[in-house]
Amino acid sequence: MTPMTTIFETSIERTLETLVMGAKPGLPFEAWTFDDTKSRREAEQALKDKGITARIRSAYKPLLFTFLEEIDLAGVTAIEVRYPVHANAPANRFRLEAYPLASLVGDAKIDFIAREDGEFFYDVTLTRNGQTETLKVLVPNRVHEDVVGETNVSPTGWYRAEGDATGERLETDYERLFHGAIDAIAGHDWGATEPYFEELNIRVSHPAEDMELPVGDEVVSLREALHEDFYFSLLEFFQKKSGRPLGDRGLKPGQIVPEIVKSAREIGIRVETRPLTTGFLDGKEQAIDTATEPPAAAQMAKLLAEIGGEEFSANSRSGRVLSARYIKGSDAAVMISGGQHPNETTGIVGAIRAARTLKERTNAHFTISPLENPDGYALHQRLRVDNPRHMHHAARYTALGDDLEYRTRENSGEHLNEKAIRFAAQEISGAKLHVNLHGYPSHEWTRPLSGYVPRNFAMWTLPKGFFLVMRHHAGWTEQAEAMLDHVTRHLGAIPGILDYNNRQIALYETHAGETGFRIINGFPCLSSIDDRHTVPLTLITEYPDETIYGDDFIAGHTAQMETVISAYEAWQLLQSNASA
Repeated sequence: MTPMTTIFETSIERTLETLVMGAKPGLPFEAWTFDDTKSRREAEQALKDKGITARIRSAYKPLLFTFLEEIDLAGVTAIEVRYPVHANAPANRFRLEAYPLASLVGDAKIDFIAREDGEFFYDVTLTRNGQTETLKVLVPNRVHEDVVGETNVSPTGWYRAEGDATGERLETDYERLFHGAIDAIAGHDWGATEPYFEELNIRVSHPAEDMELPVGDEVVSLREALHEDFYFSLLEFFQKKSGRPLGDRGLKPGQIVPEIVKSAREIGIRVETRPLTTGFLDGKEQAIDTATEPPAAAQMAKLLAEIGGEEFSANSRSGRVLSARYIKGSDAAVMISGGQHPNETTGIVGAIRAARTLKERTNAHFTISPLENPDGYALHQRLRVDNPRHMHHAARYTALGDDLEYRTRENSGEHLNEKAIRFAAQEISGAKLHVNLHGYPSHEWTRPLSGYVPRNFAMWTLPKGFFLVMRHHAGWTEQAEAMLDHVTRHLGAIPGILDYNNRQIALYETHAGETGFRIINGFPCLSSIDDRHTVPLTLITEYPDETIYGDDFIAGHTAQMETVISAYEAWQLLQSNASA
């Protein structure tokens, strides 16, 4: 068992308090910090009480907050936003950073136009009552090298005294906390053998409130952004340390757990190694067909046992049992799985619901493993207590820190663990179709201190509806296309789902550009030859479910269930036609 070892611990004076204490009477100023609206307004009032006029703006998504806090849209019929383009950032970076502005301006027409001068300003033109108004919106950024040697263009704090046209960088508490911890972790002696730890825990206290927006599931959260930046920056550090390329999903560093909790005022961090958690802070039991949040793992085990059939299992790193079932029949076999990434929770419920339905069919033939990563699921349930709506990508991988999809018998050594369930499912059933249920963020995903756009995950930064990914072996293109056609036609009959897709895709395209997907019967789809999978056809669902509740959650797991049932039926037709 790994001993508990403290690697880094500090508290940091809040930048807003420093600004208030250090301000000089008679010297108005502007500043940009990583703080919520309420805290910034309180600091402005404290300065006003000292006789100082100040405006403190958000360093995170400054254009969005300018519209939310400062611009009166009454009578505005058209908005033109000229956004920066920088050589060291994706071309659409600052257009993305304005998200979801297009859905917050009422009936006004909005256009985004690239500016090529590289200066960190948005030029905004408002048309109101036939007249135009223009303003410049500073978007403070810095060009810097990160812990893995990549060059980033990242938001930063800024200070500008009255009469100073440019101002200067203000290193904020948010930035100091993040970079201090990353540097301490990078400087620690981790040895040479994976995994390097059992749990690497990064516990942060930060006072920022989350801000819900009246658009889908959108929420602006500085604490969630910090979780994402810590988690993926540390994955990248350990990828580089191990000699792997950035983005390699086979890395097994151990379980990286940023816990970003809301404080009253203080800002602090403690980084330590811990023993692996083997307990389970479980969810509640619910009627599974109408579950409004991720269900208890114990309930999932009970429902799986009720399906019957032949049980087979594997063990996770922590020793949790990963259970699956084989229903043997004369139909063409199908593998059904959920919870590979267990913060993608609609697929876990959708898989078990589909299996409960399919088992009633005469000649049903399938395997069902609804929760392939129980260690990740336990972490997700734990993290939801403090931040129920956050994405929690730290729960995406296993306790070894890898994506179980990328384990093979050849590269896993003694750590085959959860992946054994996949091999067993294929061997026991002979299935040639795998329906693998997944999800992705239901609101914007950012890494503000590492270039804003999540590295290697740029296509996932904004929601774009429920879409499907088909990976197939060479020679299986015809079956793959037939499967996508059948499934999307079936899904299109679900009330409201096409409108849901269309709304999200339209907003995505306004802020990010073309999706790059094919649209099949109203659903975005990607299909490609991929011989990495051991089955010839793998249908992957992607529902924007990180992290939704209530009716939205029910709609999500219902769509997942319907996908499985439709794919199962399509597979029977394809096999019947092939043998005719």
